Amino acid sequence: MNQLLVQLRNIGKAFRGHDVLVGVDLSILPGQIITLIGPNGAGKTTLVKIVLGLLKADGGQIQLAPDLRIGYMPQKLQLDPTLPITLRRFLALAESNHQLCLSALREVGIERLIDQPLQSLSGGEMQRALLARAILRKPNLLVLDEPVQGVDVAGQESLYRLIGQLRDRLHCAVLMVSHDLHLVMSATDEVICLNQHICCHGHPDQVSSNPAFLELFGSKTAPYTHHHNHRHNLHGDVIEPQTSSHQHSSECRHD
Repeated sequence: MNQLLVQLRNIGKAFRGHDVLVGVDLSILPGQIITLIGPNGAGKTTLVKIVLGLLKADGGQIQLAPDLRIGYMPQKLQLDPTLPITLRRFLALAESNHQLCLSALREVGIERLIDQPLQSLSGGEMQRALLARAILRKPNLLVLDEPVQGVDVAGQESLYRLIGQLRDRLHCAVLMVSHDLHLVMSATDEVICLNQHICCHGHPDQVSSNPAFLELFGSKTAPYTHHHNHRHNLHGDVIEPQTSSHQHSSECRHD
């Protein structure tokens, strides 16, 4: 069995007496892509900050692998337009080795832009630049906060494919936060639907038809359609050929 990279048990967090997270469990294995979804104020960013060590939980247990190396991609980067900075210089702030910076840019497909000012990059190019910075140290866990924010639909599809390719090439796990229900559901192994507590979780097929998911997002969202002739267990593993309609189930618990 693979060693867990991250295990959170019964995590709680409150701000000014208001519960933001209640009884949250999260386990991340090497190679997994896990996506956190939920409405605004659901606690997604708070949970990510606890994983990153930027916030301390009020209660619960946190276990991190001794060799855990996290690469973090923030939701957005605030740039001062009066202080232009090239992509080369931006990466050099995190890693002085030029060859490593070039390698990271090559991984995300924007090596040609190394001497371009960050302010001149498109939305998709900027997200790839942030992703390059996140993978500079060869992390075994990538934490991506809204990785396709500000990117058009075609660019979103391309970025999600890239994230899957990076997972495969770097043999890392990925923890994503996303509001984009349709595309992200086809780019992840496990979905965790969070609304202070975990409403439901499992393979996208299961979560998208779960009553708790539908209560939060409505049946008209049509977040994901997965066409195949087999079934998955809760971990997304293929368990047997399928000859009739899907009969998936997922865990749902309420606090």
